[in-house]
Amino acid sequence: MAATGRRQSFNIMIVGQAGRLQYEALLFAASLRHSDPGFEGRLIVAEPQPGPLWPDDPRIRDTEIRGLLAELGAEIVPFESRVFGAAYPQGNKIEGLATLPEGEPFVFFDTDTLITGPLGAVPFDFNRPAASMRREGTWPVIELYGPGYTAIWKSLYDRFGLNFESSLDPSRPDEYWQRYLYFNAGWFFHRCPQEFGRRFLSYAMSIRDDPPAELVCQPLDPWLDQVALPLVIHSLGGGRPGPDLAGLDGDVSCHWRVMALLFARESDHAIEVLNTVAGPNRMKKVLKRYEPFKRMIFQAKGRRVRAMFDRNALPPQEKMIRNRLKKANMWMR
Repeated sequence: MAATGRRQSFNIMIVGQAGRLQYEALLFAASLRHSDPGFEGRLIVAEPQPGPLWPDDPRIRDTEIRGLLAELGAEIVPFESRVFGAAYPQGNKIEGLATLPEGEPFVFFDTDTLITGPLGAVPFDFNRPAASMRREGTWPVIELYGPGYTAIWKSLYDRFGLNFESSLDPSRPDEYWQRYLYFNAGWFFHRCPQEFGRRFLSYAMSIRDDPPAELVCQPLDPWLDQVALPLVIHSLGGGRPGPDLAGLDGDVSCHWRVMALLFARESDHAIEVLNTVAGPNRMKKVLKRYEPFKRMIFQAKGRRVRAMFDRNALPPQEKMIRNRLKKANMWMR
C-alpha cells in the first residue's frame, strides 16, 4: 500500500550545496510541489558552511537557484561540518540533521530523488524508523579467508550493545547478505532528528575511527553511512520497512541517483514528472547549466538511453546497466 487518505505533517531534509547537488535540490523541490501540492511540512535544504573541512566554499552561490528554491517553499538552513566535510561528503546527511527541529518527525531523502506521488499520505510510523531497501549486497566485501557476514555484522552489534539475533531475517540462509539488516541510505525517518542524528554521528565516528578487528579489510568509503544506519535504526526500535511504505522507491518517490540510470530503468511516470517539472523556462534555463541535465533531459541522450533498455527485463545488477551505458558513451554524472 503506497498511501492512505490520512495525511501527516512532518519535515523533509535534503542536502544542498554548490555543484551537482544544487541542481538536484531544485528538481527535488519542484517535484514535491508538483506531486504533493498539499504537503504540510517544511522542506529544509541543509547547506554545509565554509570551514576547515571544506577546501572550497560549499554553499549554493547561484542566486537564481536560491530564489527558485525559495519560491518552491524550500528553506536553506546552514550547518557546520565538524566531523566529515569534503573528505566524506556522504556525512552531510548525518551532520545536517542538526538543522531540523527537535521532537518533530522527519524524513530524509538523498537529493537525487524525485517525489512522484502524495508523500504526505504515506503512513509513516515515526516511532519505528526504517530506511530504503532498494540496495544491492555492496557491503561487506567478503574475503576468501576473512570473516563472513555473521562475524562482521555481529562485531558491530556487539560494539554498541545491540541484540544481533533480533536483526536477522530468518527467511534468508546463513551467510547470505539479505539475512542481515542492510539499507540504502537514500531515505530514512524517525520521530526526532536530533536523537537520530546524535546516534548516527556517534556510531559512524566510532566505526570510522576505531573499527572492530573484523572490519580490518573492509572498505568504509563510501559505505560508512550504510554501515552505521542499520545499527542506528535497530537501536531505536526500528527495522525493515513494511508494505505500508511500498510507495517509497515505488509510486511516491524515485531515487534515481544518476540521470542516465533514471532514463534507463525508472517508470514512465517518473520520466513524465521529470519532464513536467523541468519544463518551465525559468527551470530549464538554470538546469541546463549542469551538463548531464542539459544532455539527458533537454537533448536527445535521455530518449536514446531509454530506447536501449526494456524496463520489464532489466539486467539483474546495476553494474551491468552502468557498463552498457558507459560502452555507449551515455554515462555522465
